[in-house]
Amino acid sequence: MTLLEKVTNLAKRRGFVYPSSEMYGGLSGFWDYGPLGVELKNNIKREFWKSMVQSRDDVVGVDASIIMNPKVWEASGHVENFADPLVDCKKCKKRFRADHISEKKCPECGGELTKARQFNLLMETNLGAVQGEKQQAYLRGEITQGVHTNFKQVLDSTRVKIPFGIAQIGKAFRNEITPGQFTFRSREFEQMELQYYVKPPSFAKASAGKDEKSDVEWFEYWKKQRMDWYLGLGLNKKNLRFLEHEPEKRAHYARAAFDIEYKLDGEWKEMEGIHHRGDWDLSRHQKFSGKDLTYFDEETKERFTPWVIETSGGVDRAFLFFLADAYHEEILPPPRRGQDDGGKEERVVLKLHPRLAPYKAAVFPLLANKPELVKKAEEIYHDLQKDFMVAWDERGNIGKRYRAQDEAGTPYCITVDFESLEKGDVTIRNRDTMKQERIDIPDVSHYLREKLDLV
Repeated sequence: MTLLEKVTNLAKRRGFVYPSSEMYGGLSGFWDYGPLGVELKNNIKREFWKSMVQSRDDVVGVDASIIMNPKVWEASGHVENFADPLVDCKKCKKRFRADHISEKKCPECGGELTKARQFNLLMETNLGAVQGEKQQAYLRGEITQGVHTNFKQVLDSTRVKIPFGIAQIGKAFRNEITPGQFTFRSREFEQMELQYYVKPPSFAKASAGKDEKSDVEWFEYWKKQRMDWYLGLGLNKKNLRFLEHEPEKRAHYARAAFDIEYKLDGEWKEMEGIHHRGDWDLSRHQKFSGKDLTYFDEETKERFTPWVIETSGGVDRAFLFFLADAYHEEILPPPRRGQDDGGKEERVVLKLHPRLAPYKAAVFPLLANKPELVKKAEEIYHDLQKDFMVAWDERGNIGKRYRAQDEAGTPYCITVDFESLEKGDVTIRNRDTMKQERIDIPDVSHYLREKLDLV
């Protein structure tokens, strides 16, 4: 079984991800995030926002609407250029992307394929109540354009100055021809992006000597920032790389483009793109809207159209790769005093970074049929809930509960036993080492903050 298959099975079984509307047969390319999944996904987005907006002075955020005026997509080039080559098998009737097929026959049945034709990826929708009078619109194919169409409003309503960025997290939709590989290629997905506005080279030269970065230097800066972000949240460096897009393979707007890729089951897969978009976006929207989207520099008295450096990552793809990277199957040593007493020879454990883990700790009584242990454990559980996402579990023996929390990626398990009633302390077990130590109950919250790097 491949790692992707193992992660997919675990995700469905433990409530990370479910097939959307499965009771009706599901719908290809759409997924629902369950109790554990929504916490992990929110934590990924929270870490992105903290890194890109909260901790910086030069970035602000927006949340643009999913449906915009259709002219937005004409200006952006999506109506004209946002397409993939499509072929159909004449025998089995299955559909494929032509650029994903190396041979001139169906990869499923070997049948003859149709000639390639262009397939626009924008999802169409209609606005209005009266049939026949509805206005055609699109579900956004990317979240990028919602930033650029708000460029002037952000300038006028804040005190940002070039260079500065606008970040956004939100849903996008694409008519993928062949959705698959779990959440990697979906028709509904979420993006986390930064559009960073800089001076074009001709104007940046006038500011030489002011310790300002050029557009090329900003491009390299954001490449490093984004790679360091993934590494800082625990992804294995050997599974990450940059891939440069050759000029003939770049998007229509890109002057330069690199992907951050993750290696899954021996195959490199795109996770995030860093693109040099030049002045494509603002100049196009200025042309199609007739609005002035230039920037006036008060210090140099220059007016210019800013260039854009973009970082664009998939939340769902990051979710998948964080799960895959954290997935471990371990053969356990025989139980010893002071170690895990689960009694099993192997375990599945998600070694997620503590800041990403859905639950930071789990609390349970040693014996669920002892009211005094349950009461004390519930007190600790509700107290910790004020500051952390905490799980409660009283099912089965203590070993099975440890295994369940290992699979959920919970960094710490807190057990209330009879000694807790006598001495006022608890046993805290570490997910990764399985070692246990006794901590006084009043110190548990501080202990978790310190261990989780939240102090």
